[in-house]
Amino acid sequence: MEEPTDAEAKKKWVPRPQLQKIVDQLVLNTGMIFTNGDLVEIKKILDTQVREAPAKIGSIAPIEVTIPSGPTGLDPKQTSFFQALNIQTKIVKSQVEIVNPVKIINEGDKVSPGQAALLDKLKIRPFEYKMHIKNFYDNGNIYAAKVLFITQDFVLERFLAGAQNVTALSLGSGYITSAAAHHVVLNAFKNLAAVSFASGFSFP
Repeated sequence: MEEPTDAEAKKKWVPRPQLQKIVDQLVLNTGMIFTNGDLVEIKKILDTQVREAPAKIGSIAPIEVTIPSGPTGLDPKQTSFFQALNIQTKIVKSQVEIVNPVKIINEGDKVSPGQAALLDKLKIRPFEYKMHIKNFYDNGNIYAAKVLFITQDFVLERFLAGAQNVTALSLGSGYITSAAAHHVVLNAFKNLAAVSFASGFSFP
């Protein structure tokens, strides 16, 4: 925070650079959650709070939208909506039926009035809104939300993958390391067992 220019305020002013880090994050539609709890558990709770959202005119599509084939429940008078969007239809049992699945909105496209009207008539709410974690503040530092995906299982999985690569490299190059030693011993025993079975000579 900037130092005040007022003399009286200067006497009470205490520099708190950590607050500026928080202020810099407060742009656009941003909220804050204060907690001493487990951040991973809080993220799981936030991820469950998802609401369907309609395709509004002029909004940017976060995902592509595909209308499935099959009956629409609309009467034949509504075919003009489909024709305007080049969607092939047929009339079955006095209602409009879409012949093939068709993608009407690409990710990143701006929703047109025709697309929004059609999705509304079909009662399709293709988008969703939820709280997305951008960053979190801890002990004076700002961290990206992707850090929350680094769980104990994630670390163990990466460590196991690295250990397997070391073992494979050791066995492939012939330079034996501790990671590959037990594989070498096991393979040697298999060779001895194979010779024993083939020759009839046994060993303890």
